[in-house]
Amino acid sequence: MNIARHIALIDELCFRPFPAEHGSSDVGDEGPGYHVVVLERSQGDCGTRAATVEQYEKYRDALYELLEPRWGETDPLNLQTTVLRTAREEIPEPWASLSARARVAYLWEAEGTGRWVAVAVADRDEADDVQLLAVVTEIDPP
Repeated sequence: MNIARHIALIDELCFRPFPAEHGSSDVGDEGPGYHVVVLERSQGDCGTRAATVEQYEKYRDALYELLEPRWGETDPLNLQTTVLRTAREEIPEPWASLSARARVAYLWEAEGTGRWVAVAVADRDEADDVQLLAVVTEIDPP
């Protein structure tokens, strides 16, 4: 993991304009009011999935340790509540898809940018690679 590169990308996305339409960019998925990037992606054997999830959680926690002095201490955001709410109400992107992919995220309001930053491990779908995600959005969390 190149943590300096990941922090630089998050910083860049805090100021990058949002697109008018949903689609892909040079760094990930994006849409009106948000950017979602895959910082790390597993491409391994499913037999090592639990170890990969554990490693990616350590990566997420390392990002937290660097972002916490900048934007403040935050408790993990339990995305299970959000995923349950999607059955009863419309949850805006990127929160609906993040909650479908990840269980927990660290979330900050990036001071001076008007944007929210979340880092999470996408591991809900056993058929998909484990991913370390960063989300930068102007859309308030649900």
